[in-house]
Amino acid sequence: MSQFDDAYYTDLVERRYFGNVAAGEIDAAVACFTADARVTIYHGDNPVRRFACPEAADYGPPLPTFYEHLCGNFRASFAGFTHYIDIPGERIASTFTVTLVPAADSPYFDDGTQTLNNCNFFLCRGGLVREMTIYYANPSAPPTGSRTPTGYPPG
Repeated sequence: MSQFDDAYYTDLVERRYFGNVAAGEIDAAVACFTADARVTIYHGDNPVRRFACPEAADYGPPLPTFYEHLCGNFRASFAGFTHYIDIPGERIASTFTVTLVPAADSPYFDDGTQTLNNCNFFLCRGGLVREMTIYYANPSAPPTGSRTPTGYPPG
């Protein structure tokens, strides 16, 4: 049985995790994960992307590299959260929108502002995220020839 409640998990997702991503506070965002956490990102038929914290390094590149790219090229904001929280199972499913405004010096500046529909699944342990699966869609993207919304991984 989890010692954490709905309010705790909502705060973990919205303020501690996404709030710090939006503020560009990468270390604080990564602190929401366990030392062996893994992150998997799915977007349409693009290749699956994987990132990991230090104790799961064989899973993918270091997790901070994703946020360094995201925060270095975009001002991200997150809104419209709906959470489905399974307290005994320490699981959260969250739907929300992401708005990405490219920085003036970003190679993605000409792509303009993008709004993504996201659904993230969080598996937690001890009040931290041990696994996060991200599904997202960019409904405003052209049907062919466009880059992935965050342009990551580069080239």
